[in-house]
Amino acid sequence: MSRSNSRQNGMRVRIAAAAARLMAEDGIDDFALAKRKAARQLGAPGTEALPANHEIEAELRAYRDLYQAEEHPELIAELRRVALDAMRALAHFSPYLTGPVLTGLAGPYAEIELQLFPESTKDVELFLLERNLAFDTAEGRRFAGDRARSVSVFKLDWQGAPLRLQVFDPRDERLALKTSQAGRVVERAGIAEVGQLVAKTGPSSAKSG
Repeated sequence: MSRSNSRQNGMRVRIAAAAARLMAEDGIDDFALAKRKAARQLGAPGTEALPANHEIEAELRAYRDLYQAEEHPELIAELRRVALDAMRALAHFSPYLTGPVLTGLAGPYAEIELQLFPESTKDVELFLLERNLAFDTAEGRRFAGDRARSVSVFKLDWQGAPLRLQVFDPRDERLALKTSQAGRVVERAGIAEVGQLVAKTGPSSAKSG
């Protein structure tokens, strides 16, 4: 390995570790933002040696196992419990848990992310209105293969936790969805699977992941 490549790889590892600390300590849940901030802190804002998300995930899990071994598992257990409550209420819309609450990487300010597959987006909106739940709306995109899927997003509070509902066409439920065209397939879990996670990760025995 050349000296240049060795330096680049060393910086990549340092950025991954710094990004993981930012996510763990400052509650940053955006990998790209954590990478940029970490690179700036290390004096390498223009580097091409930015680590991949899975490298930061590994550093983040190691950091929390070492420094947040008690409080973080309890946080994940509570967020999953709230997620399960929301999923049961939204069961008619085929909900799936996804994102950092499912993977066990969520920080204290993380949103609970649910995918819904109703017959109509209006059905979800009416559900929220009938229960006097205040919400904001936005638009997003997910990918299946090289095709983009339009996503309606509802943001609201559920039992004191921020909840993000991503509403898809019901035909998309069978597809492997990604956050970007070149990204990894988004992990997801249905009500039964999340119920099993909650049963396993009570406050006294919660494990991240």
